[in-house]
Amino acid sequence: MKVSIVTDRKALPQELIIPVEQHDKTGHFLTSLATQFELPNGFITDFKGKYKETLVLYSNQKNPSKIYLVGLGKKPSFIKTREALRSFAFQKKDKFDQSIGLETTYLSTPLALEAAINGLELSTYNIHLFHSKTVKPHFLTTNNLEILLNEENNSLKKEAIQKGIATGETQKQAFDLVNLDAAHLKPTALANWAVQSGKKYGYEVKVFDKTASAQLGLKAFLAVNRASEFAPAFIVAEYRPKNLSTAPKVGFVGKGVTFDTGGLNIKTAGMHFMKSDMGGAAAVLGAIELTAKLQLPIHLTVIVPATDNCVDALAIRPSDVIDSFSGKTIEIIDTDAEGRLTLADGVAYMIKNYQPDVLIDVATLTGSSIRALGYHAGALFSSSSELANELKAVGERTGERLWELPLYEEFINELKSDVADIRNLGTRPMAGASTAAKFVQFFTDNHPKWAHLDIAGVAFSDSEYTKQKAGTAFGVNLLVEYLKGLIKNSSQEESA
Repeated sequence: MKVSIVTDRKALPQELIIPVEQHDKTGHFLTSLATQFELPNGFITDFKGKYKETLVLYSNQKNPSKIYLVGLGKKPSFIKTREALRSFAFQKKDKFDQSIGLETTYLSTPLALEAAINGLELSTYNIHLFHSKTVKPHFLTTNNLEILLNEENNSLKKEAIQKGIATGETQKQAFDLVNLDAAHLKPTALANWAVQSGKKYGYEVKVFDKTASAQLGLKAFLAVNRASEFAPAFIVAEYRPKNLSTAPKVGFVGKGVTFDTGGLNIKTAGMHFMKSDMGGAAAVLGAIELTAKLQLPIHLTVIVPATDNCVDALAIRPSDVIDSFSGKTIEIIDTDAEGRLTLADGVAYMIKNYQPDVLIDVATLTGSSIRALGYHAGALFSSSSELANELKAVGERTGERLWELPLYEEFINELKSDVADIRNLGTRPMAGASTAAKFVQFFTDNHPKWAHLDIAGVAFSDSEYTKQKAGTAFGVNLLVEYLKGLIKNSSQEESA
């Protein structure tokens, strides 16, 4: 999306978008709008600024001659502002054939402006990846968006505009990764995406194939891959800022199961959507791409153990005992609890080789998290109340909400095994998200600042933009905004 800044209203294009907040003074704003653009006053009682409410007005002036009012609702949050603009531009995607303007009176803060721009960028996403017919391009991909700004906080607002665009571009890449079917997104294809992104944005990517993974001792990860016809890929991406010595060290691990049949414990329902079981990988790979694009002063390492989980004579079986990178043994109770096996090797490898100050793993891990929280929030588990509170606060601000669930010590009792160090599934059909998180924690070597995000209910969901469930890019903005907060806090501590 191409944008330009306009400071003179007379330089606006013929068509103008005006987001409007709903509150007691909305009527006063609309009255001044009617005077300014020579509009009939009748519309003032027709438009209230309700969330996603729209109204088209025609002005007697040349620029603009057509005005689109878009309601933001009461006390609009980042996500409501984003989705109001995204919905409007998506619904109108083939209605414009020229440049369009954006008025920013109700986008007075940089964060509100970023949300609006992010929504407009996301509206251009085309999910028709394999349609044989050519789809008409979205108007924002072929025409300019001219943004009317005043002088107040101008530099911060320009930065917010660029952040909104950059975030949206990466989120659309994450959409594609989750929406692609497993035939097109094999583990090696996911690795190739990371390699190309690294070359483009300046971060290093290493990919360990099956042989190299075996040499590294990634035995739990390779156990999941045993039944697959497709080679696994253990992806390690590292972004190093210019001033590496003072940058905080952070590690992200993302579950990258490109398709999950359930293994021998084969899924009996909902398998069609299991192409989305690499939503955690999309989140962390998107996060490192966006971090590199924004050149944040943070030392970030991302690990994605990429494989699918299939069925054949070589598949791991319930009751099998397998080894892991950490040296700990695992009794397999259910082969459909495979994602945590890949995470076990991912987090252990991260800790041993990169010693991050903060470790966060992200995974579409359990149906239990969906039963607990529905499709409205990801489940959060952490060894640090400080880290948990920081992530929750960022989630509320970005609209990628998290809700903390417990990691009681009692949960480890349900994972005890007679024949191995740990079982991969709890003994009771309850608290599944917590026992899964406890399993992953078992391989973190008691890391003091570790968090586990179970995003099963929010990485792939229904929306007004698609006919079926689709990728949401949940986690990309959340993780990067967390990093920005960490950088800010680190800088304040250094200067204190």
